[in-house]
Amino acid sequence: MSGVLVLNADLGPLHRVSLRHAIRMLLRQVAVVHEADHDRAIGAYPKPTVVRLVHYVVTRWRHSRGPAWSRSGVHARDGHRCGYCGRPAYTIDHIVPRSRGGLNTWLNTVAACGVCNQRKADRTPAEAGMTLRIVPSAPTWYSLAPR
Repeated sequence: MSGVLVLNADLGPLHRVSLRHAIRMLLRQVAVVHEADHDRAIGAYPKPTVVRLVHYVVTRWRHSRGPAWSRSGVHARDGHRCGYCGRPAYTIDHIVPRSRGGLNTWLNTVAACGVCNQRKADRTPAEAGMTLRIVPSAPTWYSLAPR
């Protein structure tokens, strides 16, 4: 998943921000670098992958609910591999098609290659004669964190 993970002052995950936003947070001194990619640099500084807030921010729902659904999150969860054939995936497939009321949720979407996505079309996997190689699940903040 792209972006920089933002940790609260107690090291609890909050959300992800763009690299540009993370740099602004560092310049404003509201966050410090917690982890960095030392192989890649921005000027004289290593590229941050995780930043930690200097002051604790009170949240009531982030930890229990987990990350919100996103296309990039589905790709990261599925390892950028097609849920049907295992080839590199560049699209998202809805298990229950959107035309039949399927929603953008962790449990209804998988990463898919273009060939499998076209083959399945507007059908369920059973109707298309396709089987899923993975079981879709809602990821945790920890599972999506860069390593």
